[in-house]
Amino acid sequence: MTSSSDTTCDTNGASVSFRLAKREDAALIHQMVAKLANYLDEAGKHTASVADYEIHGFGDRPRFEAIIAEVAGDAVGMCLFFDSFSTWAGKPGLYVQDLYVSPKARGLKLGRLLLEQVAQHGLAKGYAYVRLSVDANNVNAQGFYEACGLEWSDTERLYVARGDAFAVLAGN
Repeated sequence: MTSSSDTTCDTNGASVSFRLAKREDAALIHQMVAKLANYLDEAGKHTASVADYEIHGFGDRPRFEAIIAEVAGDAVGMCLFFDSFSTWAGKPGLYVQDLYVSPKARGLKLGRLLLEQVAQHGLAKGYAYVRLSVDANNVNAQGFYEACGLEWSDTERLYVARGDAFAVLAGN
């Protein structure tokens, strides 16, 4: 998928279109990430503003892209991702940060279709992989990703420094 083209497919009797997000979608992305955080009982951790998505997704140096899924013009899902690089393989890839499908659109296989759109987008750019992390307690999502062909890495652990820990690490 390129920024100039949309993709449409039929699934379970519904016509679904996919497109790359634009600046005017920042509020929609914010809303969907908020719904995802709420679904995961992590609403308090979602502190980003619409302006954050505008600046960091559509500003001078975009830090992420997103693919929006629509049924009859209604946005029902999105996948937010950004560039990654494997130093061991020497290849670029994409890291999926958030994947959201509206409850009213569940059963349309949109999660898998969104991941396929991201993979196709990466392949068109010469990328070699898709990577993501999933909450340790989200067993449903783990099964879903495995069914999509992603493999769980038992040789890696995700470490994060944020907030005060990040400030200390940065020497502040």
